[in-house]
Amino acid sequence: MRKKAMSRAMLFILLFGIVSMFSDMTKESAESIRGAFLSLMGASAATIGLVSGLGELAGYSLRIVSGRLADRTRKYWPIVMAGYCLELITIPALALVGENGWIAACVLLVIQKAGKAIKKPAKDTVVSFAASQEGAGKAFGLQELLDQFGAVLGPLLLYVIMLFKTEGSTFERYSFCFLALAVPAVITLTLLIVTRCNFPNPELFEPDAKEYVPLKADKRFVLYIIGICLFAFGFLDYSLVAMHVSRTASDIISAEVLPLLYSAAMLVDAVAALLFGYLYDRWGMKVLVVSAIVSAPFSFLVFLGKSSLTLIAGVVMWGIGMGAQESILKAAVTDMTPKSSRATGFGIFSLAFGVAWFLGSWTLGALYDVNLTLMASVSAACQLLAIPFYILSSGLRNKSRGSA
Repeated sequence: MRKKAMSRAMLFILLFGIVSMFSDMTKESAESIRGAFLSLMGASAATIGLVSGLGELAGYSLRIVSGRLADRTRKYWPIVMAGYCLELITIPALALVGENGWIAACVLLVIQKAGKAIKKPAKDTVVSFAASQEGAGKAFGLQELLDQFGAVLGPLLLYVIMLFKTEGSTFERYSFCFLALAVPAVITLTLLIVTRCNFPNPELFEPDAKEYVPLKADKRFVLYIIGICLFAFGFLDYSLVAMHVSRTASDIISAEVLPLLYSAAMLVDAVAALLFGYLYDRWGMKVLVVSAIVSAPFSFLVFLGKSSLTLIAGVVMWGIGMGAQESILKAAVTDMTPKSSRATGFGIFSLAFGVAWFLGSWTLGALYDVNLTLMASVSAACQLLAIPFYILSSGLRNKSRGSA
């Protein structure tokens, strides 16, 4: 019986991962050209940073509401499906925005993040139920691996589309790309319905506690939140990277090749997520220290480098940081929170992360127009300042295990 239950748990993780793969084909394809798209419509670097951060703030802040709603109602599937629908519809809608409609595009961006906020805590929670049988790091690492396959394939799809659609301005070609993303969006929603029909009650993967266990913000959780806030503040959104490359490195990376650069970052993200996920199950949050050290210098290479080699190296480092963020950070929340209040835990985590991301995106976007060296220094310093908090939180985890 145990073997059969573990097999179904892994099947659920993989099936949901395929849903995420097609979802990321839609979302990350859009992300690979959104910064350049906004720039073509007249948005400044500070505006792009502000809007990206505002979108993340709205998205992450709403997650504490949707997380509490999921914990109280246990209506995981309706919440997940509503969020996916709202999130995916807004991306093809960008094709309808006019050449001077950067404000409308920014509104759609914020709405997309709101849809992501609605479904994210419930989605992470149902995956965590299956992860309780397979290992949190392993489960979320596999999820991120499949996510990033979509994130790799999506920009490649845009690259092929732009190769064949040579007529029209760059803006018109980008608009056509957004319209084409309706195809993976429809596939995502179809597969989501299939997953819902096959696994109507994923909470059964993890047995309920004998009594209700409320979420407690203990010292370990607080230290962890401080660490991830510092990381989020310093970790630049890719929209700013894409905008910088499109403005200053056109002799190195053309508009047609820009999606391939993001695709490469997502490939690194996928491999890093799986690797760090497995390592997390063995060594805990100490693995975050390694990922922070490796990824922190990426801003110097991307924004101050003058060659294709430094640009590619910086994007690879960015992908490593993103991979660690998407796998380890979720696995850590799973380990720190009880089942009965886990969606709330994901919501609190997301709120803190989103506020820090918003403030960081706004600040770093403003610094971009002032001094690139200062911007890169602040980005790297904040990521490195998170390391002591990871170490302290990891020490408390080991101490609690020893007491047990």
